[in-house]
Amino acid sequence: MKKETLQQLVEEISLASFGRPFKHQATFNKRLKTTGGRYHLQSHHLDFNPKVYEKYGQDELVKVIKHELCHYHLHLLGQGYQHKDRDFKVLLQRVGGSRYVQPLTEAQPKSTTLWAYQCTKCGVEVRRKRRFDVKRYVCGSCQGKLVLKGRIS
Repeated sequence: MKKETLQQLVEEISLASFGRPFKHQATFNKRLKTTGGRYHLQSHHLDFNPKVYEKYGQDELVKVIKHELCHYHLHLLGQGYQHKDRDFKVLLQRVGGSRYVQPLTEAQPKSTTLWAYQCTKCGVEVRRKRRFDVKRYVCGSCQGKLVLKGRIS
């Protein structure tokens, strides 16, 4: 989608859903990583993440546009424009905008590597995500000496 097409789409949605014109700039911003869009308080411009359109299509982009237009129009009207404000929640529900954008990045697999330690006095096994110096720490149960057993996957 081109910049001019995005601008025209935002202006059309603003008039159709809010009954008010959008008089500022709407652009794609490739630097946005996890957010779908951004409203600039000072300049009143809107930025949108191009990944929303590429990954989910125009329907999802329209929901994000409505979300950002809620911030835009409420701020210009002097009403509550933040996510926590009742005015924002009511308007967003009324126009059918999305509260959150669909995930734009792939989830990173969690590291499940653990370090195992064993107490020489009571024999309890201690597991930790991070390795630590056994000279500085002792068993939490009996204050016995700990020995590193190795990695557990």
